[in-house]
Amino acid sequence: MPRTVKDLLIEIRDTTELMVDLAYSAILYDNEDIAEEVLNLEDKTNELVRQLRIVSILAGRRVEEAEMVSSLLQIGSAAQRIGEAAGDIAVLVLRGFKLSKEMINEILLESEETVVRAEVSEDSEIADKTLGEVRLHTRTGMRVIAIKRGFDWIFDPDRDTKVLKGDILFARGDISGVPEFFRIVSCKEIKLADLDFSNKKLEKSVEILIEMKDLSELALDLGYSSILYYNEDIAQEVYYLEEKIDNLKIELQKWILRTAKTLSEDEHPLLIPLLDIAYSSEVIADAAKSIAGIVINRLGIHPIFRDVMREGDEILTIVEVGEGCELDGKTLGEARVETRTGMHIIAIKRDNKWITKPKANTKIFAGDILFAKGTREGEELLKKLCLTALQKQA
Repeated sequence: MPRTVKDLLIEIRDTTELMVDLAYSAILYDNEDIAEEVLNLEDKTNELVRQLRIVSILAGRRVEEAEMVSSLLQIGSAAQRIGEAAGDIAVLVLRGFKLSKEMINEILLESEETVVRAEVSEDSEIADKTLGEVRLHTRTGMRVIAIKRGFDWIFDPDRDTKVLKGDILFARGDISGVPEFFRIVSCKEIKLADLDFSNKKLEKSVEILIEMKDLSELALDLGYSSILYYNEDIAQEVYYLEEKIDNLKIELQKWILRTAKTLSEDEHPLLIPLLDIAYSSEVIADAAKSIAGIVINRLGIHPIFRDVMREGDEILTIVEVGEGCELDGKTLGEARVETRTGMHIIAIKRDNKWITKPKANTKIFAGDILFAKGTREGEELLKKLCLTALQKQA
């Protein structure tokens, strides 16, 4: 049965986003099974993009249609590059390159979104229930991206996937949701402060790498948002982020060249994955710029794209903070936005200024525009938090 452009775009977007999550999981947990799945998904993405090109070309009969088709193909091409970048990270694992334990701890603790692994305990409340029933994503902000069950794997589980005792869940989300995630899944109390980073020689390099990783993922989310809302202001921010990531890569290269002189020969292999992951982050940022370029160059975008963005595994949304609402004057941490809604606040627009990588101590004010991603249920919860008193009474 022939695939529609809409179906192909939804699958391409969901697949490439999953690939990035799995690629980082593979390198952080040194897992070859996950790395192999990333490469399988890369082949799948290439085939999906090939189908998209064929279907799109057949659909463009007039000049106006051809311009919209051109934009869709630009999105498909960008997604393919994102998949290739994820594949490059996975190949590092298969070639035996590893990050040190200290690097991993630092990335897990300091990244804007982290990846965790937790085993479902005997008395876990989610055992023998589906992901849809337990609403893990909305309750914790952590989305399960893979499940290891004995020697078998379930990649990209959906809301109908049943969780069993002994399953190992790999999940991605905001660092603030990690303690609640472990409490629900493993019945364990964990403290993020227990993680430590002690290799001072590489600390600066890892710090830059984390910044590149976070900003490239933010650029991608904002890139999709820019065409979802066809907003040039958002698109310009993507261009700024892409330039900043380019500068960070140069800074990282300089730092690693200087640091290599102070490391022993046995420590040199630690530098290779840092450089490759930085390169992949730059490729993702370049792809995000290509997507945002549709708006900058005022190209037409097919109306189905809004449906594509609303029907993916995660949605992007923009919400304005109402005066006197529950968030007005509070920090993200005080309001517990992430854990109460499951929505990850990726950026804040305040007047003409952007706040990227907002933290728990970032204060929210009336009139702020929140850029967030998560579940549809979480979106509604976030909107309620941002309602004014009058709006709630209406």
